[in-house]
Amino acid sequence: MNSLRFRARCSVLLVASVIFVAFGASMSAQVQSQTATTSGAPTKEVKIETGEVVAVKGNDLFVKMPDGTIRDFPNIPESATATVDGKKLGIHELKPGMKLQRTTVTTTTPQVVTTIETVTGKVWHVNPPVSVILTLESGQNQMFKIPEGQKFTVNGQETDAWGLKDGMMVTATKITTAEATSVTQKAQVTGTMPPDAPVLIATGEPTPAPAASATAGNAGGATASGTAAATQTTTTEPEQSQATVSRWPLFVGLLVVIAILAWLGNRFLRKSHAPTSAQR
Repeated sequence: MNSLRFRARCSVLLVASVIFVAFGASMSAQVQSQTATTSGAPTKEVKIETGEVVAVKGNDLFVKMPDGTIRDFPNIPESATATVDGKKLGIHELKPGMKLQRTTVTTTTPQVVTTIETVTGKVWHVNPPVSVILTLESGQNQMFKIPEGQKFTVNGQETDAWGLKDGMMVTATKITTAEATSVTQKAQVTGTMPPDAPVLIATGEPTPAPAASATAGNAGGATASGTAAATQTTTTEPEQSQATVSRWPLFVGLLVVIAILAWLGNRFLRKSHAPTSAQR
């Protein structure tokens, strides 16, 4: 008979344990928890990097490092800025030749996190030294696993799990400590413009001033103007045309001399044949 009652009571405890575990999340509010963080002396590490801007493609920044290598800084956010000669510039405002310096300060702070959990209730059932079921102030029962070495306060006196009895009002306090490390980084980018940097950066070749060339023997004057995109042929054609024009007076003069000589020769021949005809 006693064995039957003991089995029935064990069955009830098992069912209750399953129910308590299922609803443990909703009843966890009965456990009061306090957390305190104690910080130690922080340590700081300063890292300085320098480089020269090579190119900016989209949000990727290419920088030439002091050792000559090209380093790619991908996906620079739009919000990131560099202070260059007192002005804050975004990623798309950086130009090749700019000298950049990034100063990164890393602060490491050791911390100790102390968590104090306190629960108060009436012992509904205890299974030392494994677990205890307490009836909380809300009237609900909740099962707690008993950590090794856990102490309970009963009527102002401490006792272990073996000293608990059904119906006792107990208060259990659990204190845990954990070490943590807080790391923060603060980076600042400064820079300078390249030496003798122009206000506007020109792309392409400069355009020369228009030059006029006069031609001889034409009723109207012809002018020629050069542009930055002119090729070598356009610059040599005026020289060839000018050389051709300069030879025309020589040709014309030679033809005039030949014509005069021919006329004089013809006239001389006529005079020389005239007496002969008269004698006959």
